[in-house]
This record gives sequence, structure tokens and C-alpha cells, in this order.
Amino acid sequence: MTSSVYQINKGINKSIEFRGLKAQYIWYLGGGLIGLLILFAIMYIIGLNTFLCLGIILISGTFLFVYIYRLSNEFGEYGMMKKLAKRSVPPVIKSNSRKQFFNGKETGKHTTH
Repeated sequence: MTSSVYQINKGINKSIEFRGLKAQYIWYLGGGLIGLLILFAIMYIIGLNTFLCLGIILISGTFLFVYIYRLSNEFGEYGMMKKLAKRSVPPVIKSNSRKQFFNGKETGKHTTH
């Protein structure tokens, strides 16, 4: 039996890419596979039919792979983090007073609140 050697493409200041998955998506896929393994163990211990367990895990695994690869292709290395961070930025900042911008620093008069 021959062993397989997979190349991990990594240049200078580039993120890791393995079979089309970029950066953190490798970890997401690994975590998902561990989750599927735990789910299979739980279903098997409960006493579900082995073929039913395998069917559920295979279908879930297929959806997991498709979803993770789609995220990797859609967002790239940092796109998903940027999208999640953009949600926390307010669309508008409203201020009814200019007092908060003029606290006297220019003239040396500092007000205490």
C-alpha cells in the first residue's frame, strides 16, 4: 500500500491552502468532521440502525463539505470575518448636540463631568 503525500501550498505571507480550502475553513471542516463523528457515536450508542446512522452521517457530511467549500470560495481568506465584523458597526451615528466634540482641549479649559 502506498502512502499519499499532499502538498500544502504556502508562499511568503500567504495563508495555508489545502485542496481549495483557505485559512480558517480548514479548521471549520475539521471541527465539523469531529462533530459528525461524535454524532455517529451518540446515534450508535442510542441503538439506531447502523445503516441509518451511516446514511445520516454521509448526507450530513456531504452538506458540510459543500457548505464549507462554498464559504471558502465566496468569502476567501478574510471575507467572512469582515462580513461578521461589518454587522457590528452601526449604520448611522446620531448626535443632537455638539458639546461632546468641544470639551475645551484647544483652549486648555477642561471640563469635568
